[in-house]
Amino acid sequence: MLKQDVNEIRALIARHKRRDMMFAMLGLVALMIGVLTFLALFLGMLIDGLPRLSLDFFTHFPSRRAENAGILSAWVGTTLVMVVTAVAAIPLGVGAAVYLEEYAPKNWMTDIIEINVTNLAGVPSIVYGLLALGLFVYTFGLGQSILSAGLTLALLILPIVIVATRESIRSIPGAIREGAYALGATKWQTTADHILPYSAPGIMTGIIIGMARAIGETAPIITIGALTFIAFLPEPPIQSTFPYLSFEWLLSPFTVMPIQMFNWTSRPEAAFHQNAAAAGLVLVVMTLSMNGLAIFIRYRLRKNIKW
Repeated sequence: MLKQDVNEIRALIARHKRRDMMFAMLGLVALMIGVLTFLALFLGMLIDGLPRLSLDFFTHFPSRRAENAGILSAWVGTTLVMVVTAVAAIPLGVGAAVYLEEYAPKNWMTDIIEINVTNLAGVPSIVYGLLALGLFVYTFGLGQSILSAGLTLALLILPIVIVATRESIRSIPGAIREGAYALGATKWQTTADHILPYSAPGIMTGIIIGMARAIGETAPIITIGALTFIAFLPEPPIQSTFPYLSFEWLLSPFTVMPIQMFNWTSRPEAAFHQNAAAAGLVLVVMTLSMNGLAIFIRYRLRKNIKW
């Protein structure tokens, strides 16, 4: 009887191992399908767009002739919009998360806010575009400008930054707070000197995810009226005369890389499709560079943390 029980246990273990192996193989196949699909698309874009990459492609404005067309206004507009997005979304998102996690009372109002913030992270981007069209463009009178676009994308990624920051703050051991309070630190001193530095790597992860989503968004930018063809640049933020800083560029018309790519892919000529592929490569490099900088900052922060 004992030997029969042992054999049944062995058979059960072997069956579970086979199931584990089958699940691991299924997961590997799913991963390879995703990776190979991405590699195929990226290699196709690389083959089509790489011959078009040159200095002229970066320094020329869009043109009706594919061989003369460039992305100067698009990459400058994308850079300026991302600056506005980061300046608006990062302090506001981190501050809101710190308040909800450290200062807000636990009541029904806070619960409603938390539920809404979580749900807003899954709202389609076109909804944010319609909201920005009525709020920023018409109500506040900002027009179809870089400032409107940056604030729109800031609203889009704000829930992502808030949720990621709160999760990072929650991961900090309670003993750190207790130790700070025991030494006489105030709540703000504890938050500023301990909670935020220790949770900074997780906060940077949320910022990376949010900014990577914002740089590739098209629907909300089209909704607020981004131009598909623009042959001039905004006023430079830095001037050669006093006061050396100018904010006129915030209210300038603009275009961004996804809009420029959409414009070129909608044309029937194959040369414009090559331009779109080259612009896609530039957009990928811009995204990876932005993420690489954030990852480097996160790595340095983690390295400097002393538990």
